[in-house]
Amino acid sequence: MLQPGDQAPLDIEISDHDGNPFRLRDVLGQQTIIYFYPKDNTPGCSAQACSIRDSWSALQAKGVQLYGVSADSPQSHQRFIEKKQLPFPLLSDPEKKLCEAFGAWGEKKIFGKISLGIKRMSFILDKEGKVLDVIEKVKTKEHARQLLDALEAREGS
Repeated sequence: MLQPGDQAPLDIEISDHDGNPFRLRDVLGQQTIIYFYPKDNTPGCSAQACSIRDSWSALQAKGVQLYGVSADSPQSHQRFIEKKQLPFPLLSDPEKKLCEAFGAWGEKKIFGKISLGIKRMSFILDKEGKVLDVIEKVKTKEHARQLLDALEAREGS
């Protein structure tokens, strides 16, 4: 898993929710949040996305851009965005290339059962794509607060 100080992978190409190519290199220039989540339209992932949606203006005031990443198709992402009225882009990584590069793909334990999947975690990157912070223990309903707290802690240091 990438750690603070590591360079994020800038040239892995995946798709946005409209099916357009996306590479981190193409969106550098401001702090960026990349959050990984398991699946569109599931209870935990919906709570997480809606937490971010409901705090969108506070996140924008921090001058960050944000992208959600899962293995779902662009079409699934479009439906999720419409259903939950999400104001931020979702990225489709069906081959888990970006997930693996960040360390967000692998074994995880859910209800005592070990399985392979996307690990729910977030990365805050600087303007050049270096990792500033990692949130591994995401609280779905409070995720926006976790992100804002991490951003505010960096402002104070």
